[in-house]
Amino acid sequence: MAELVFFTGTMDCGKSTLALQTDYNARQGGRVGRIFTSHDRAGNAVLSSRLGLTVEATEVRPGLDLLQMLVREMTAGARLDYLICDEAQFYTAAQIEQLARVVDDLGVDVYAFGILSDFRTKLFEGSARLIELADRVETLQVQALCWCGKRATHNARTIDGVMVTEGEQLVVGDTHTLAVGYEVLCRRHHRRRVTAKTAGAGSPDTLPFGQSA
Repeated sequence: MAELVFFTGTMDCGKSTLALQTDYNARQGGRVGRIFTSHDRAGNAVLSSRLGLTVEATEVRPGLDLLQMLVREMTAGARLDYLICDEAQFYTAAQIEQLARVVDDLGVDVYAFGILSDFRTKLFEGSARLIELADRVETLQVQALCWCGKRATHNARTIDGVMVTEGEQLVVGDTHTLAVGYEVLCRRHHRRRVTAKTAGAGSPDTLPFGQSA
């Protein structure tokens, strides 16, 4: 039976690397699949990992009807056993519903990869719908770490290393060359807005007994 599986975790936990490995393993087993992505850090129509691996992919834009496209291709004789859907948090709720129909109606496995929440700790639209519809939700076991050494659970947006909590939800690209960057933090330091850069600059990391942040 085909499945809709959602692999999730914070940034830097290896989601795109796992997506590439999943595709490789499937192809080695003789299966035929398609790769989709949206707003990858390396640009349009490419799936990239932080290890430097890249493959071509189909860019998922808001107006793309995934089910309609795949039905058309399969009706024309194309074989399709599975889909790799990276950066699935950026897909619309309607596109996630289309992926569920790809599984149920076409018998095609769908492996989706993405983060759950944005820098404001709010669920992305695509991730929220995946949690509601997926046959399985798998949390990646490779743990990203906060600067303090604890397991990172939250994604923070920074400007010149200082955490911000306002702005557009979507800012992507090579964060090594942007003033706007991202950092993974534990809940405690995300709540207190303490990043690696500000940790030693007088941020209220340790509070007097009885006070809270």
